[in-house]
Amino acid sequence: MNNMELARFNMVEQQIRPWDVLDANVLDLLKKVKREHFVPADKLAQAFMDVEISLGHGVRMWSPKLTARALQALKLKLSDRVLEVGTGSGYLTALMSRMSEHVTSIETVQELSARAARNLETNHFDNVTLEIGDVFMDGGTEQYDAIVLTGSVPVLPESLFNKLKVGGRMFAVVGDAPAMQAQLVTCVAPEVFEKVVLFETDVLPLTNAPQPQRFVF
Repeated sequence: MNNMELARFNMVEQQIRPWDVLDANVLDLLKKVKREHFVPADKLAQAFMDVEISLGHGVRMWSPKLTARALQALKLKLSDRVLEVGTGSGYLTALMSRMSEHVTSIETVQELSARAARNLETNHFDNVTLEIGDVFMDGGTEQYDAIVLTGSVPVLPESLFNKLKVGGRMFAVVGDAPAMQAQLVTCVAPEVFEKVVLFETDVLPLTNAPQPQRFVF
């Protein structure tokens, strides 16, 4: 086993599996999709570390274990159509594309989207559509089987609930630093949603996330 593969093995066995990620499909996928292909070249030494990696523009690539927990929670099926809010490096996009029928990923930063497009094309992930835009301003009616937000939001905007099909799941980190909650929201019937708090974490916010009214003293 070469050094890269040993580092990948240790990432899965020493970081991810101990953090209650026991889904064999997720663990297997993390071994197959090459994380190092999506990490900026000057950050390659951090590819398998238990850290967030800066991508510039105030965006960070999730830690491996947060990525894994999100995938496990979403329980994607090969028939699912997925919406990703915040493309980042394209790594999570790539993982979800292997678990679903199609991933639409929306990014506000042109440079990040272009870099992710190169990463995905080079590594032959082709059931993906990348878009530049603001999902919170999108008045479209398309609905998805799964939605994932790659940055935190202070509250979950109602507009995203409307994009979930019945049976659809949404993974989001909600709250203000340093006390945020990773939540899974499921549409159990038309306009009926169930929320489960999965764990506490702290990630950078989506720069375009709608802000709630706040009291000023």
